[in-house]
Amino acid sequence: MRRAGSARAAWLSPLLAGLLLLSFGAGGGPCPAGAQSVWTAWLNVSWRLPGSNSSAWSAGESGLFGQDSPVRPAAGLVVAPDAREGLNACSPRSNFSAAPADQPWVALVQRGGGCMFSVKINAAARLRAQAVAVFNYDGAAGPEVQTMTHPGTGNTVAIMISYAKGREILQKIERGYQVTMAIEVGKKHGSWMNNYSIFFVSVSFFIVTAATVGYFIFYSARRLRVARAQNRRQRRLKADARKAIGQLQLRTLKQGDEETGPDADSCAVCIEAYKPNDVVRILTCNHLFHKSCIDPWLLEHRTCPMCKCDILKALGIEVNL
Repeated sequence: MRRAGSARAAWLSPLLAGLLLLSFGAGGGPCPAGAQSVWTAWLNVSWRLPGSNSSAWSAGESGLFGQDSPVRPAAGLVVAPDAREGLNACSPRSNFSAAPADQPWVALVQRGGGCMFSVKINAAARLRAQAVAVFNYDGAAGPEVQTMTHPGTGNTVAIMISYAKGREILQKIERGYQVTMAIEVGKKHGSWMNNYSIFFVSVSFFIVTAATVGYFIFYSARRLRVARAQNRRQRRLKADARKAIGQLQLRTLKQGDEETGPDADSCAVCIEAYKPNDVVRILTCNHLFHKSCIDPWLLEHRTCPMCKCDILKALGIEVNL
């Protein structure tokens, strides 16, 4: 007899992935978030071709007991539903015509079809199946093997296996092989995994929170530092501007001055005409404005409103930033 299929290690990866997802209470999975323990199932699958010496077997921890299943061994000939009613055994007319009447048998059905797991399991249990192996559908979200919930199925052993494992067994049945499955109780995964998940989520939350708070502090400190630097720069510029303004010429207009005539220009800041006795300030570019108008402007902008001449540069005042 030759050994075929995968060894135990080949099945652990998808199985443990499913267990980890269960421990986090993954939404959309068939197992309730409150499940306290998960039992793996060790499967020994053998097949032989009637009338020949061709036989083989494979073994692995490749299944999960259902949440409502008795956790005990079971074994028998593997039988799939009649093809005309579909492999999911959701139809009330689902039948297992190949089931032997004089020996134990295990039903092989596929997940899906629009019915609950309990419907599939009870359909096989009514025909005296010792156990039901539900294989996942192709492209199912989440891990390859998940824990089923199936209340109301009595003492029927129910396990889930992966799509790949289910198709492998089904193809052998379709090719005329007699396939036997022995289900043994594997390992229990309980509250330690849930506690680990809580710890992992707590640590992850702490890390994310600490990183967020740290970034906020860094960003706030940087903004404060930039704001202080800008304030210092503005104070120095205003101090230099006051020094420059003090060096600019002042003049009091008199009656008959060209600036008070009917054709004279008005102040570019307040847009009012110059009148006798107005005090004006003359910039380095020779433009003049009302003193009360131009001084506040120069404190903020330090340039002529008309030609943009920089009074600090024009007066040779070095800006210390």
